[in-house]
Amino acid sequence: MAVDVERIIQSIKEGDQDSVHMQLQEYNIENAECFFFNVEERERRKFRRNKVREYVPDSDSDFDSDSSEDADLILRRRLAAALIWFIRTQLQPGVLRVCLRSLRILSRDRQALAPLVTDTALLTLARYGGISSLPLPLEQERDVELYTYINDIDVSAIDVQSEAAAPTCAAAHVPEVATQTPTDCPSVTTAEGTHPQTQASPTAECTTTPSPPHGGGPESPEHHGAAERDANGAASHSSADHAETSSTAVANAAETHAEHCANARPDARMVLARGKKDSGREREEEEEEEGQDDREVWRKEAMKTLCNIVYNSQKAQERASSLRLLSGLSERLKKGTQAPEPPSGQFYELRLLFLLTALRPELRVQLLQERGVSMLTAALEQCLEVQWGEGFEVLRNPTAPPVSKEVSQRAMEILKTLFNITYSVHRKEPDEEDAALYRHLAAVLRHCLLLQCDGEERTEELQGHTVNVLSALPLQCLDVLLSVRLSEGSREWEGVNMDCVHTLLGFMERRLDRGQKLKEKLTPVLNLLTESCRAHRETRHYLKQQILPPLRDVACRPEQGPTVRGRLVRLMTHVDTDIKHCAAELLFVLCKENGRQSAGGQYSSDSDSDTEEYRLAKSRINPVTGRVEEEQPDPMEGMTEEEKEEEARKLINIFNRLSHDNIIQPMGVTTDGRLAPLCGPLRDSTLAEERESDDSEEID
Repeated sequence: MAVDVERIIQSIKEGDQDSVHMQLQEYNIENAECFFFNVEERERRKFRRNKVREYVPDSDSDFDSDSSEDADLILRRRLAAALIWFIRTQLQPGVLRVCLRSLRILSRDRQALAPLVTDTALLTLARYGGISSLPLPLEQERDVELYTYINDIDVSAIDVQSEAAAPTCAAAHVPEVATQTPTDCPSVTTAEGTHPQTQASPTAECTTTPSPPHGGGPESPEHHGAAERDANGAASHSSADHAETSSTAVANAAETHAEHCANARPDARMVLARGKKDSGREREEEEEEEGQDDREVWRKEAMKTLCNIVYNSQKAQERASSLRLLSGLSERLKKGTQAPEPPSGQFYELRLLFLLTALRPELRVQLLQERGVSMLTAALEQCLEVQWGEGFEVLRNPTAPPVSKEVSQRAMEILKTLFNITYSVHRKEPDEEDAALYRHLAAVLRHCLLLQCDGEERTEELQGHTVNVLSALPLQCLDVLLSVRLSEGSREWEGVNMDCVHTLLGFMERRLDRGQKLKEKLTPVLNLLTESCRAHRETRHYLKQQILPPLRDVACRPEQGPTVRGRLVRLMTHVDTDIKHCAAELLFVLCKENGRQSAGGQYSSDSDSDTEEYRLAKSRINPVTGRVEEEQPDPMEGMTEEEKEEEARKLINIFNRLSHDNIIQPMGVTTDGRLAPLCGPLRDSTLAEERESDDSEEID
């Protein structure tokens, strides 16, 4: 039997916490693995992709709606608004836990996000997520935008109840602890995932939960004002101004609510398809949460909800930027890097930081200017427990166990954010301070490349994100990849440690084998190896020995065979021009930028390509196919001179017909060295020159 959402909202209005707790538990169980979507919008996207329409709407009008079809969507909006108000009152710990979990489930629905993208909702969730440095919600009257989604709720009664709970809330603050949970963040369509076991902290002695301070956020449906206001200025409003503002907000919010209802579409729900990484872990994470401190669970659920909201709503992204959510996250991460070990709930802070920098270009610039590279590098060092040697050398422990899944997930979130803010710095000339910072980061990235994670797929994923960041750094700062001292078991070439280069080569080979999404997965490492070869002679020599060894088999075409050389040459004819150019550029640079296309063995003018087999067959190599061709019989053997002349005339006639029909166009070289069609004066002059040449030969 489906849970009665209207009854849940009514219980929230009445303040019946026991009833709300019981009903929300049932609601969460029913929808734990579901997400909501709009049927018509989904079918439009599928039709644009597949050109096949599987769903035919009842009406062709984009504005026609049926209240019976939209009832569930309206109820979810009202429930989200009611829960945002409810968690800002004085609640029991268990009730707050299920409320935040319900908000996380509702945040998957893009159409039901309107109550969750208000300043009040975002700031409230941020404070429950441990971001306490943000401005407090101001101006209670702006909360009317939330309350209009809840039918028949008395705003004055809400104010009275909120004021009654305010002294208790002011005395206790949202705790400054976090949870360590690597999933349930948006990646493609939904934000659901699983969570590893975390260490529980002591449970609070009080029986009621602290609530963030009350007050509305500075936002109205039509206007996006400044996110922060002076508290004294807000408190100085007269009662008349307060009443006028409240009535205006009610009208605006009611209009917005009606507009949402009018634009609603038939919606549906679908059970989340668990991938092999998440299979069977939802139940485990819920069992783990049972033993956790309540504040840990609140912080985890609040951060998950924020991640979903920011991912699914452009308006939420704009408001998060205006509310300086990035600054609050940065401050919390800086405090975490000063601790002896990473905070337990750092993953979701890193995920939210990644989403903000990925979706808001101005926040990338802001984080870079606020020394975000230094902060994230410190977080990466702390995450991987980096131990430094001399200079820019990171010490390795050969007996260390593989990196755990939780640690690798945090490291990958840091690397993704680092790429977001550094992807354009390679185009600039760094000053001395920035160069030292990027060299320090490159040394940590070298350590990331050589790490082994719990599973080959996770190791390759970590290496992929590391390569992306390395390709974004200034080229002159990558010399630290080769400056490490040689040790037992290291790969050496010309006295230089090639462990990092060999790892990059192996990573490129694995990506070549994938065959899917080559542009996203292969071009970064191809570009990185190409630029490294240009900058470092030892790297070019080592890679040439591995990719283009001295040629011995002169009977095979260069693109044939399973070798790295063969696969790269095959990419030179790829349909994607970016992939084609990247592969060709790497081969060209390996040949000291003096290659000869696919001619067999003639990749460069270096003498080490001239093997005995190559020297013997050099004169017989076809420069077009790049191999020694088999002897072909003479097609004119046995023909008389008259037959040969007849074949020549047929060939001339064919060429004339092709030229007359403009299928081919004969070209000639002009006096200034340019190509021009052989027609008109140019053709006549060319024919005259040929006749003069023939006459002179006859005289001689």
